Amino acid sequence: MANLTKIVAAAATVSAAAGATVLAARVANPKMAFRGKDYTIPEVDLSVMPKDVPEEYKYLFEQVVIEDSGDYYAHPDSVLLKNNNILTFYPAGHGKGAILNKVSVDGGKSYSETIKNTPKSWEKSLETPTVYRLEFKDGSEKLILISGNAKWPNMSTPGGFNCSISEDEGQTWSEFKTFFDKTTSTPVVPIVAMASLTRLKENGEFVDKWMGFFHDSKFNNYKTILTFNVNGDMEWSTPERYFSRYSLTEKISNMCEVEVIRSKGGKGGELALITRSNTKKMNSLISFSQDEGKNWSKPRELPAAISGERLKADYLDDGRLFIVFRSIERGPRAAAAAKTKGEKQRGWMSEGWVAWVGTYEDLKNGTEGQYRIKLAHTYLNGQKEPEYSANADTGYCGTVVMPDGTVVTSTYGCFDPNKYTLDSKKYRTSIVSKRVNVKDVEALFNLK
Repeated sequence: MANLTKIVAAAATVSAAAGATVLAARVANPKMAFRGKDYTIPEVDLSVMPKDVPEEYKYLFEQVVIEDSGDYYAHPDSVLLKNNNILTFYPAGHGKGAILNKVSVDGGKSYSETIKNTPKSWEKSLETPTVYRLEFKDGSEKLILISGNAKWPNMSTPGGFNCSISEDEGQTWSEFKTFFDKTTSTPVVPIVAMASLTRLKENGEFVDKWMGFFHDSKFNNYKTILTFNVNGDMEWSTPERYFSRYSLTEKISNMCEVEVIRSKGGKGGELALITRSNTKKMNSLISFSQDEGKNWSKPRELPAAISGERLKADYLDDGRLFIVFRSIERGPRAAAAAKTKGEKQRGWMSEGWVAWVGTYEDLKNGTEGQYRIKLAHTYLNGQKEPEYSANADTGYCGTVVMPDGTVVTSTYGCFDPNKYTLDSKKYRTSIVSKRVNVKDVEALFNLK
């Protein structure tokens, strides 16, 4: 296990030497700025399998292809079915494109089946699909797939967002129903609808209402509430900006694609909202609500350890959070790497597809969490082996947690250095999946 020992020892050395003072300051003052910092917690690397890995841990380094049949596939999202099959959706292209799907019947070890006879309206989807499970007070459940009608260059859009419902665990789906398009009195042109969809509480109890979030091309951020009428039809409240009070921060950050996490393992009374900062001039932001999203606290920057784009969070069975995202690094190490790559003015780099393991209290207190995981390497042009700098065209992960605690997460990217075309600029992407049980990660890398 010598190679593994060196990896962890190196991470621990960096953490102790570079970060002890900084971490102590952050704990003492969680509101301090995190601008331009490097993370100090360990990061384990699952992109290359060392030679001495025991057989039972080898799966951690393997990735399973979901889609690899064309030049560009991206932006998957997943839902766990009651029979423990995993249903993954993705567009045939960059955002816009027919909504496709694959099914895994073996816990993410392979993806071979598809849903047949999907709705005709899915063929002209204009946005990355998002999919959620809706649980009702009467014990019934539905699946909902949502796709916004974004505005693309040289293309018109009807505006609004589309919703499709399944009441039989994804076997059949309704045709898209469009809400708030340009024919209505309150039209919107959403981007990534719904980036997050959160069940709401009233008087401390869950009710049949869900709060959805999206943004527009000017980085105005909206919320809308989903309900169902007595006939079982979907109804969405008029979208309203929920961060107008902090519009300056919204614009400086180009805040978008938020994730909302409920406290106490998803059953508490507080909501945490974490954002993508699209300008790359700030870390991801976090804000809190104690009144089910009616009001939000002043947003502050998260530590570098959990700063990234399109963050997606799931609770593990021990109460910790597993959050996957597109890494965006802005500290001294990233700046130096950007300079080496001839991108000094950009000042940031990506480590690609990354996961963070920590607690809700880490988010609340502004602490860094427990550790990070580099899940796989997404190749930049000229790279032949994984290294610190990675291709940032990744993320938008579909993630589920299996009954045994194994996380099955999928994303897209250039996972093969030979997939660059002859002009050395364009590359082909694949959609892949990985299985990660943090107990195995911690045993393998001797993490406490």
